[in-house]
Amino acid sequence: MKVKLLLLAIALLFTPFIYADTLILNGKVIDAKTRESLPGATVSIPDLRISIVTDDRGEFIFKNIPERGKFLIEIKYLGYKTFTQMVDLGVSSNMQFALEPATIETQEVVITGTAYSTDNRKNSTSVASISKDQLINVPSANLIDAIAKVPGVSQITTGGGISKPVIRGLGYNRVVTLVDGAKQEGQQWGDEHGIEIDQYNAERVEVLRGAASLLYGSDAIGGVINVLEPLPAAEGQIKGEFLSNYSGNNGLTGNSAMLQGNANGLIWQARGTYKNAFSYNAPGGRIANTGYNETDFSGKLGLNKKWGYAHLNLSSFRSNVGLPDFTRNADGQFEDKEGNILTDRELKSRTPLLPFQNIRHYKAAINSNILIGQKNRLNSTLAFQDNQRRELKDSSIDPTLFFDLKTYSYDLKYYLAENKGWEPVFGASGQFQNNLNKASELLIPNYTSFAYGLFAYAKKTWTNSTFNLGARFDYHTISAKQMEQDGEPKFSNFKNNFSNLSGALGFTHEFNPVFSFKANAGSAFRAPNIAELSSFGVHEGTFRFEIGNDALKPERSFYADLGLDLTTDKLNFGLSFYNNYINNFIYSRQINHETIDAEGQTFPVFRFVQDNANFYGTEASLTLHPVELIHFENSFSYTHAQNQTTHSPLPFIPAAVLRNELRFEPQFKKFTHSYFSITLTNTFKQSRIADFETPTGGYSLVNASIGGTLKINKQPLKVNISATNLLNKAYFDHLSRFKPGRLDESDPTLGYFNPGRSIVVGVYIPFNLKK
Repeated sequence: MKVKLLLLAIALLFTPFIYADTLILNGKVIDAKTRESLPGATVSIPDLRISIVTDDRGEFIFKNIPERGKFLIEIKYLGYKTFTQMVDLGVSSNMQFALEPATIETQEVVITGTAYSTDNRKNSTSVASISKDQLINVPSANLIDAIAKVPGVSQITTGGGISKPVIRGLGYNRVVTLVDGAKQEGQQWGDEHGIEIDQYNAERVEVLRGAASLLYGSDAIGGVINVLEPLPAAEGQIKGEFLSNYSGNNGLTGNSAMLQGNANGLIWQARGTYKNAFSYNAPGGRIANTGYNETDFSGKLGLNKKWGYAHLNLSSFRSNVGLPDFTRNADGQFEDKEGNILTDRELKSRTPLLPFQNIRHYKAAINSNILIGQKNRLNSTLAFQDNQRRELKDSSIDPTLFFDLKTYSYDLKYYLAENKGWEPVFGASGQFQNNLNKASELLIPNYTSFAYGLFAYAKKTWTNSTFNLGARFDYHTISAKQMEQDGEPKFSNFKNNFSNLSGALGFTHEFNPVFSFKANAGSAFRAPNIAELSSFGVHEGTFRFEIGNDALKPERSFYADLGLDLTTDKLNFGLSFYNNYINNFIYSRQINHETIDAEGQTFPVFRFVQDNANFYGTEASLTLHPVELIHFENSFSYTHAQNQTTHSPLPFIPAAVLRNELRFEPQFKKFTHSYFSITLTNTFKQSRIADFETPTGGYSLVNASIGGTLKINKQPLKVNISATNLLNKAYFDHLSRFKPGRLDESDPTLGYFNPGRSIVVGVYIPFNLKK
């Protein structure tokens, strides 16, 4: 609270110095070859959170914007290269922007998850951007499932309702997820703890592959997933969207509606989402209690004015997720505890059976970008989150396990004006956490956590090159409380302090409009989480007894990566290599087949230990466009992870993946933006495993999709039909918690196949109530 009051006081002190003059920025968007106007092009200034669509003459007008300051302007139009250019608002007016026709969507997109919004070709970090169209054209069970097709990205899954991101072999607390500019905090250390995000509220997702601790501190040692919400409506506009999809495999129904408006810079937005599914169908039958339901509400209220913007975001996420804890008889049928066979009606119940998780996540965030004087600006995010995680085993009312985690966080970035090509920024970020157990069963103790970081960053830009460097200091403390369970001492008091100094360098160079190069090197840091330090007990849903270690040291990463990109009218080729050496890498393992008797059963004991580790690998992509109607997209990713101390493989590393997609894009008069695609995903076997793991065989999956936009009285209606696992292949993903030997380590033969064939139908309707 003291920190929040201090930040408010600082903002009020700055207010008198805010530059108040305004102007109008207008311009026109045209075709670079024909010089014809382009109506319907989207023009945006991401750092000011404003956008507009060109009118019938290809013209646009931004009103009530600052008179001074340089900002990146981005222009998008289907069938053309994305246009980006730095614009000085003080000298720019009545501008004309010429867009080049393109048949391949290149990497020329604006990236906002780094220190500066910038064209991706000038950004040294390896970033993949997933657009709204890509997210809705192939409907998925959740957001992480949707982005797991990006090279270098995989997911840890527990059925269809829980997915956790893995980037270049690193997951859990090593990947930061940003929503509304704030780090998502929801007990990421748990195997069966998903990400509490409304996937339909994502306008775009940026995946930063590789360590990003310089900007985001601890936990960004593996990468960042930056979920970007829709930009506010243009001034004077009221618009919205409705989308719905249905999956035949598990009866998943997903519906979401959004409405937003802008009245003279007063912006607002409201969204409601509901999803519901029963148990998924795999080759051989349905997997009991893998259904889930989800209800989301979110809203935004804010100001876009001459001094910048300030937005208040509120959200509520509620979900019930079934946990499979049923035995199978000799015929493969699931039985309850009394030995009764589960009926088809129970398998298709849209209300999860016991045991299940009840997750609630409430969030409030204030995002602002305040222009100070004529040249500088302060970007800030203040957030509060309350994550309530209940695990209900014997009763649907009284939880056996209940974590209540409250997080207060802040992130400040102060941007100084460009000076001789240098663009400096100074920042501070931190958070305070308090976690309470509110049920009888204890896995981790009550604890408080406090962290802060200070960093300095600078970027130098030449005509064809950029260079950036930065340094950061972090401090993290975590204090656990003494606790008893059933009258017996279980946890003792402890307090650990961690600190770290890290740095990073980056460089990009565009040899010509076709060929570019980027490279990074630096160090990163991660403090141990509460489960690694202190867990003691049976982790429900994982079938193992976990024991923490309060003597753990923080992880320290030394990383380097480089990337090459080649783009022409007919092809796009990208290739990247990376190496991430992590001192004191933390993981859990079973030592000497240790077991323990608890809750009337025998469980394998997994202890948290640490060794030095090395992660290296490659990602490659190739898109061919021989003729106008055909796209042939290919990608490959591979991660090699080695325990440098024991000279053995690290556990739970994703297998290599090769994806090939052939897409046709025919054009029709009334059915525009149409496409048909067929995809072959080849996942290689994973035999590089730890001594307590089981190997996973290779497999190939065939997916297909078709869709387009139909206009009914000028109202666009986007429809799509997709089929995943079209041939109903029986397979185990190596990171699935249902694969043999992971669901129950005491029985390596137990396992549930991943979902079988699924046909998904989706519709998307954007609409305008007031232009």
